[in-house]
Amino acid sequence: MRVVLYEWCCSGGLHGQDVPQQEAMALTIEGCAMLDALLCDAAKDASIELTVLADAARPLNQAAAARLLSVPLGAEVDVLMHESALADWTIIIAPETAGILESRVAAARSAGGRVASPGTTFLAAAADKPATLCALAAAGVAVPAGRTLHAGEPLPIGFYLPAVRKARASAGGDGLAIVRSHGQTSPAHQEQRLEAFVAGTPVGVSCLCGPGGAYLLPPVQQRFSSGDTPEYLGGSLLLDKAMCHRAERLARRTIDALQHAANGDRLGPAEEGAAALGWVGVDMILGDREDGCGDRVLEVNPRLTTSFVGLRHLFRSSLMRAILDVASGQFPILTPAEADDGRSIDFEKSGDARVIHG
Repeated sequence: MRVVLYEWCCSGGLHGQDVPQQEAMALTIEGCAMLDALLCDAAKDASIELTVLADAARPLNQAAAARLLSVPLGAEVDVLMHESALADWTIIIAPETAGILESRVAAARSAGGRVASPGTTFLAAAADKPATLCALAAAGVAVPAGRTLHAGEPLPIGFYLPAVRKARASAGGDGLAIVRSHGQTSPAHQEQRLEAFVAGTPVGVSCLCGPGGAYLLPPVQQRFSSGDTPEYLGGSLLLDKAMCHRAERLARRTIDALQHAANGDRLGPAEEGAAALGWVGVDMILGDREDGCGDRVLEVNPRLTTSFVGLRHLFRSSLMRAILDVASGQFPILTPAEADDGRSIDFEKSGDARVIHG
């Protein structure tokens, strides 16, 4: 099976982009971590013939069993299109910011590539945070109360505090800020999502999606830095069984609701453009109430997330292969790395991971 792997930062996407240095560095750290993890994971399956698009200006250190294809300056989209047309599958990792993810997926598909990413309408809805949360709220999925904050608009008087400001379309938590007073913040430079702060445990559920539905991986408890501009740091397995059930139930409802909305609220199977496909991450807050009434969905990531860095260590078999099997309509074959002994996985966004035995 021929697979093309494109990671925006490592495949040349940063060239010519007006991205603040701190944001570019954060995206590169997580992007490189995911790419390295995918390379190691693919080596578990001899049937995967992997081609990795690598920025000619910053060559990759780890060749693994992959074919590394050097991408000339400014040619990353053209090379992506060419290679996608020759492959059985293409996996694209890119931020939702400024439509980057959508444009790369569209380019690969326009060339005839088969991309393990959601359909056009699902992808657009998930990449736009306000659109995501409006669709979920309309389906009865609990989300934080909030609204769009337009460019130049100050924090509305009387808005519930503490509040959270975040970019309308982003990745890696860039632009995330907690607002505790009306005098603390200045007007937004561009459209943002403004929402009520929700206390609880931040959790991410990674879903392998395809024509047969969603296959859920173990929920991950996310870890952030402290302060009013929290930074995503990594995570570990969520060990509380009751909380896991709540997270999984909420993730399934989220995927179904967003897919239904992307399908124009029509009954029946989702059309191709509305289908959830590939790896889709659902981020949420689990509140203190055991009945789940305090749980809220924060966003949906229609792409591979950093949780892959840790979750791949749970399996002896290839998690990449499982993603593509589910996208093909097959049931994934995931062989546990070892007998369940109460182990957990702890990982950093940089890619470092360790197995903790109970």
